[in-house]
Parts: sequence; structure tokens; C-alpha cells
Amino acid sequence: MIARFPSPAVALGLAGLAVLAALAVPAAPAAAHPFGPPSTARISVHGSRVNLAWLAAEDDWVALGQSLGAFEDPALGAVATDLTGEQKLQRSPRVHDYLLERIAVRQGGTPCPGRLDTLDRLLDEGARLVFDCPAEVVDLDVTVGALTDLNEAYRTMLTSQTPAAPERTLFTAAEQTHRVRFTPGAGGLPGSTVATLAGVGAALLVGVAALVTVRLRRRSRSRS
Repeated sequence: MIARFPSPAVALGLAGLAVLAALAVPAAPAAAHPFGPPSTARISVHGSRVNLAWLAAEDDWVALGQSLGAFEDPALGAVATDLTGEQKLQRSPRVHDYLLERIAVRQGGTPCPGRLDTLDRLLDEGARLVFDCPAEVVDLDVTVGALTDLNEAYRTMLTSQTPAAPERTLFTAAEQTHRVRFTPGAGGLPGSTVATLAGVGAALLVGVAALVTVRLRRRSRSRS
């Protein structure tokens, strides 16, 4: 029988007492629902930057947090109730490291440096990661292996918010890395190009303003 929490939201609820209630019930780390619907992820590219959000169910976050020690074990001592389960996940360095180890992107065989942007509102928006690649993104090798180390039945369905082939990709324990090809230029201009264009635009505005000022002065002088 699969062990279950009194409520899927107990460890991630708003009240610290709800977290205490959840963690007071012993459960195996992989006792969530690996055989249920897959976790989901969204990816988008903007020039050389890649944004990826990974979303898991509440009880899967509980299982992950327990496996990484983000939650106290009531059998070993007191459980802090001044923080919610979500806050404990946010403050756990092991959770941060885990997500960056299990979710990654590579461009031309080179890892794109990544960082965990935020875990705020993780139940609605997921864990948001940002990767900066060496060049404008077209082909990427995307790796999503979160939770599969707890149970190989876990899966993640990735959907691209930038035109790409394939548009949707299923990641499993056996296939944790897939190649995704994005439509060149579909993610917008590279940051350096945008900055250059912004500078040129500002210079043009200054030039136009100066020209208008000169003409107005000439008209004023000619009338006088």
C-alpha cells in the first residue's frame, strides 16, 4: 500500500501547523504518485538565454523535500512551525543544488551555466531556472531528470513556448535528455543586439530633437 499524507497540501500550505501535521506522518520519499500524471515543464528562449519552469504536484514536492532533508524529521526532534513547507523548500541549499543538477541544457555539447531564479509560488509557477548559453539558441540538448532518482516511474512533459521541434517532449528515467530545435530568431533578438538597437534609437531621438530645435530657432530669427 502506498503511504499517503492526510492532505496533499499539508506540507505546502500557508499555515506552519499544516506543515507540522504533514511531516508528523512517516512516509517513504517516493510515496507520492510517480504513476500519476507526469510533471510538466515549460521552456522558452530569448536570444542566448533559456528560461525553464518545472512544475510538480504538491505531494511530489513533499517527497522531494523529505528526500533532501528540507523538512525536519519529527522522530529526531522538534519541527519548526514558523515556516511553511514552501519556505523550507525555498531556503534549502540541497533543493537548489538538486534542481540544477537534474535540470540542465547544453549547446553544442557545452553546458549552459544555469541558476535557480526563484521558487516563489512554486505550486502555480514551478521552479524557474535560467540558463545563459554561449550563442543565440537554435539547437539545445535539454535534460530533465528531476524525481526519477526517487522512482523511475516519474516523467516530465516539456512544452516549448517558443516555436520548436518537437513542441512537446516526454522525459523519462530512461530518456532524460532530448534534442530540441528552436526556430531561428523566434525567441527574439539577442540581448546585445537589443542593447545596440536601443542605443541607436536613443541617439536618433536626440538627433531629431536637436534638428527640430535648430529649425525653430531659425524660424524665430527670420520672423524677427
